[in-house]
Amino acid sequence: EVQLVESGGGLVQAGGSLRLSCAASGFTSEKYAIGWFREAPGKRREAVACISTADGSTYVSDSVKGRFAISRASAKDTVYLQMSSLKSEDTAVYYCAGNEIGSKTCVNFPYYMDEWGEGTLVTVSS
Repeated sequence: EVQLVESGGGLVQAGGSLRLSCAASGFTSEKYAIGWFREAPGKRREAVACISTADGSTYVSDSVKGRFAISRASAKDTVYLQMSSLKSEDTAVYYCAGNEIGSKTCVNFPYYMDEWGEGTLVTVSS
């Protein structure tokens, strides 16, 4: 059973930084894609970033490009979302998601993913 556990959310002042972690386990293959999504109050869920262990492809949304970066720990099944220069509009619940069955690449991201974590709240105060 795939499990995705987010951590690292919290309260931060505008202009600050946070690093979110997504601990992934249970994938039957070592090749999979992990995506970060966020959902702000009253808004639709938005794709933020993606990284693939299958082909090394990555994706970062234009809305956060230059401020957010996605990476993966080489020794562990952990994906990070480094967020810098945070703005109040970055306030949201951040989810990591992965594909056990679907696409394993980020080349055609964003797309809906099969497995989801519970989310971690990021609040940016202005």
